[in-house]
Amino acid sequence: MGRSRLPVLPMTGSERRAAAGLAGIFALRMLGLFLILPVFALYAQGMTGATPLLIGIAVGAYGLTQAVLQIPFGMLSDRIGRKPVIFGGLVLFALGSLVAALAEDIGGVIAGRVLQGSGAIAAAVMALAADLTREEVRTHAMAGIGVSIGVAFALALVLGPVLGHWIGLVGIFWLTAGLAVGGMLILALVVPPPARPSVHRDAEPVASQFGRVLKARELVRLDLGVLILHIMMTSLFLVVPLSLEGQGLDAAHHWWVYLPVLLLSMVAMVPFIIQAEGKGRMKPVFLGAVLALALTLAGLYLLDVGLWWLAFFLFLFFTAFNLLEAALPSLISKLAPADAKGTAMGVFATSQFAGAFCGGLLGGWVHQAYGMDAVFLFCAAMAVVWFLVAQSMVNPRPVSSQVMRIRAGTQAEGADLQRRLLGIPGVEEAVVAMDEGLAYLKVDKRRLDWAELKNHTLRSG
Repeated sequence: MGRSRLPVLPMTGSERRAAAGLAGIFALRMLGLFLILPVFALYAQGMTGATPLLIGIAVGAYGLTQAVLQIPFGMLSDRIGRKPVIFGGLVLFALGSLVAALAEDIGGVIAGRVLQGSGAIAAAVMALAADLTREEVRTHAMAGIGVSIGVAFALALVLGPVLGHWIGLVGIFWLTAGLAVGGMLILALVVPPPARPSVHRDAEPVASQFGRVLKARELVRLDLGVLILHIMMTSLFLVVPLSLEGQGLDAAHHWWVYLPVLLLSMVAMVPFIIQAEGKGRMKPVFLGAVLALALTLAGLYLLDVGLWWLAFFLFLFFTAFNLLEAALPSLISKLAPADAKGTAMGVFATSQFAGAFCGGLLGGWVHQAYGMDAVFLFCAAMAVVWFLVAQSMVNPRPVSSQVMRIRAGTQAEGADLQRRLLGIPGVEEAVVAMDEGLAYLKVDKRRLDWAELKNHTLRSG
């Protein structure tokens, strides 16, 4: 039996253009949201009305409106089109940046950040990416968008301190408005219009599937995990810039710590990714990373460290953080029902943004009520909670999602095709949607008989 590997098809020129353009839009928007992260706690202290609590709310406020609106805006794009929703979201983001730039007190900045987050285009961008790519190459386009977010985060940590020194907080907010305009230009000039928008169960939320996804215990456990992860990350940046300054490092030079820490952490996580994904040891690697977060944050609380030790602890934190940030979407993809991946990812993204808001709110409150060091203890406690919740997680099967186009036919023919697909070695799950002309599969690529799979889908209908 010929078990050849799944063919890797190249993207067409139009698909590459669409993927690059949408990744660019996402990167510019997320860069604008993240730029204040490494500097706001420092520069906002002199603002009228500023308190640690309000500074925290300002940092995380975008996450509240982003969490509330990103799924509704994605569904709205099914009705009125992707590009109008994305363009409107970028306009809201630009307006929020202007409100924050012109603010005379901390309340105005909070209002601007709330408005920035209301430009919630994540789901609409993913839906447009699905419209503009074939099923066989869609995963690569989505991966490119995901990488762009990580690059934007890293750039923000490095550029934020430098820009804060050169142009100040007001200048950063003016710059983020310019980034939004750049996104609009990319949308208009680079991203091609879709021939016909349609619902893609593998890439966007579907209203009828929320019940299934929210009842799936393993998926809810992962949603809670990403919520806690971003609570910790946002809370940490309310105090880490202050800690670096307290160690005598000028704010303009904080990137001297962030850049090597980020680069080294990205290298350090690679062996763990290989163990988790390549060797099938996802659960022990995952639990180990969560435990490493707890121990690192406890160390920051318990030890009166100098600058070098602080940098080392940040290296440990970002190694675990980057590992978990990569592992969580992979786990969602493996554990979500074959035809509900888009909905599961939508709920996951909502939890992620909600974590940013809760981190700003709770971290700011802890800082104000109990002092700076207490934020490290709070984050360590959150990591312990996550570790306890994750103890009973399943070690996922080594499966990946596959979407295949099939010929149209009757529902009876669809049921017969689904039965035949499930009989193919390596096909772990199959859902045939004859109305869409698609088969949604979970496959084990190590055992998959690609030739037989291709033969069954070609014979369907």
